[in-house]
Amino acid sequence: HTPGVTAEGSTLSGTSHHVLGADTADTLLVVAATGETVGLFELPADADGVTVTRVPVMDPTRTLCRVRFDGASATAIDTRTSFLSRLRGAAWAALSAEQVGLARAALDATVQYTQERKQFGRVIGSFQALKHRMADMYVRVETARSLSYSAAALVAESLTADADGTGPDEAAYAAEIEAAAAKVYCSEAAQWITGEAIQLHGGVAITWEYDTHLFFKRAHGTAQLVGQPHQVLSALEPAAGL
Repeated sequence: HTPGVTAEGSTLSGTSHHVLGADTADTLLVVAATGETVGLFELPADADGVTVTRVPVMDPTRTLCRVRFDGASATAIDTRTSFLSRLRGAAWAALSAEQVGLARAALDATVQYTQERKQFGRVIGSFQALKHRMADMYVRVETARSLSYSAAALVAESLTADADGTGPDEAAYAAEIEAAAAKVYCSEAAQWITGEAIQLHGGVAITWEYDTHLFFKRAHGTAQLVGQPHQVLSALEPAAGL
């Protein structure tokens, strides 16, 4: 996709959307279009010509901002040709790890709740139908964990395989594809697991006394970051030979 920010020399113009934590950042790293290519630029978050605006979000535990650049002066950072591929891979791997964590937290909270909530004189966790649903949640969590670990390992290897930046980029592209798989699977797993957690908690799941609704919102929010699952698949199908 073409960046929303363009660079003329060292001057940035345009708008970046869905920027994580820009309202508390000291420094901004900006991917900007430079003619037919893209470059990476650095500038202070409070520099002249930079306007940071928080936007409404579904997940109250994470801020997103819109950052507008009106002729802001920035410093260009030297990059290798594969820097966008490496950046995407690292972002997808990091998001998948977060999704695994929140999915496991949602599962643990659900198990604890079903061991405490009583109905018909028994804790509801003793009912076989609920046991089966939580077992399915556990399988999804562990599968997602394995894929996230694999993506993180390949991303780490790609960052050290060519430290001087002069070698081939096969490692970066392999890591990007694995990280994309982790992003897609973990996004869908986290959304499904937190949805099950909502169901198994019953009506109290939407109250502030329980964190279940926060896990649910975070799962759906992270699925939209750095490309929705179907967009990630479509973008990587040619590279993966699909």
